[in-house]
Amino acid sequence: MSTADASRSLIHAPVGKTLWEMTWPVIFGVATLISFNVVDTFFISLLGTDPLAAVSFTFPVTFTVVSLTIGLGIGTSAVIARKYGSVRPQEAHFDAFGALSVSAILVLVLALVGYLLMEPIFSLLQAHERLMPLIREYMTLWYAGCVMLVTPMVGNAVLRASGDTRTPSVIMASGGLANAIFDPIFIFGLGPIPAMGVQGAALASVISWASGLILIFWLLNRKKLVSMKPANELLFITAWIKSAREILKIGLPAAGANILTPLAMAVMTAIIAAYGAPAVAAFGVGTRLESLASIVILALSMSLPPLISQNFGADKIKRVRYAYATALKAVMIIQAVIYVLMALTAHWIAAAFAEEQEVAEIVQLFIYIMPLGYGLQGWIILTNSSFNAIHRPMNALWLSVIRLFVFFVPLSYLGSLLADITGLFIGGVVANLITATLAYFWFSRELRRFGE
Repeated sequence: MSTADASRSLIHAPVGKTLWEMTWPVIFGVATLISFNVVDTFFISLLGTDPLAAVSFTFPVTFTVVSLTIGLGIGTSAVIARKYGSVRPQEAHFDAFGALSVSAILVLVLALVGYLLMEPIFSLLQAHERLMPLIREYMTLWYAGCVMLVTPMVGNAVLRASGDTRTPSVIMASGGLANAIFDPIFIFGLGPIPAMGVQGAALASVISWASGLILIFWLLNRKKLVSMKPANELLFITAWIKSAREILKIGLPAAGANILTPLAMAVMTAIIAAYGAPAVAAFGVGTRLESLASIVILALSMSLPPLISQNFGADKIKRVRYAYATALKAVMIIQAVIYVLMALTAHWIAAAFAEEQEVAEIVQLFIYIMPLGYGLQGWIILTNSSFNAIHRPMNALWLSVIRLFVFFVPLSYLGSLLADITGLFIGGVVANLITATLAYFWFSRELRRFGE
């Protein structure tokens, strides 16, 4: 299907069918990628509790860089999809070049700052001194290669904005497969390749990003979705600045909203650190299991915005409203089924990811409580992405602030004071319930401003 045909499909085809056709390839790609990330956690867990705890401490930091990239991808998708919807393809193609270049620059700067401030950052996270050598081994390689992470992710946003969700899924899956293949080789060694431990896990990630970088460049060039020729006869630098401003206007607030998540997780990690390394290790496993359990939510957060943005650009607000409602219903039903499956298999899941009994018990407790709120969390995430899709990035940013720092962290901490780790998990579920209700009514009110 050509880019023009895909755009027409998003604007005119039945909403439910279109959303499903866009989402199922993304579900496959996200499921494959996250499954391999869970495999990554499994291999690291075989090294022992300290390596697992060390890598768990890196999650808030690495996710900060990833969140910036995701936010820029959201800005890219919103700007480009709206231009396809309003039939301005030449501008969309130049915006793709602007997005790729500005994203690489920003991630490079953030990685450099993170590397230079590695010691103070992890000290603030309450990482024990004995874990610092392992953290340094992992993060030095991770920072060195993470610039290669940004181009495939933003490139995938360019493809999704054009209506193509299948190709990005293949790219995600291939990157995850490469990571899963190289993980055991570099972590434990094979033949002439020495065992590198946690550093091997970082090297496997860098190699998988490099393969994605090559693939996305080839695909974007073949599909002719990127152009360095400005529209409307503008000078190159003038057009680039204009494009960068449009993308950053949505991308930076979206990145800010995404970066709030690892900041909140950093606070949560610091709180949990008071319970010892087994609790931190268990929480690290739990956050990765959360990603696996939230595959449909993550897939819809990628497929829903292009559908909304293109219809928003074509002034089809009724289709925007219907797409949003359809996505919310789907995640509630699917997440309820996932919770039942996780609860029934909690014992075996915990045993697979924890060698120590204390770690396994906390993982099992996490599974019984936290997934109860994943459907509600899905409402929040989809509302956030929908706000960005209709070019209301500050609404999305404020929603993230409210969710994480007005409700999630405070209620989780209050719960921990009342009932230790059990109370902490319950507080998180209550926070999702309150924020999901607020998010739904807020987005509905925003759409009423545009009428039908």
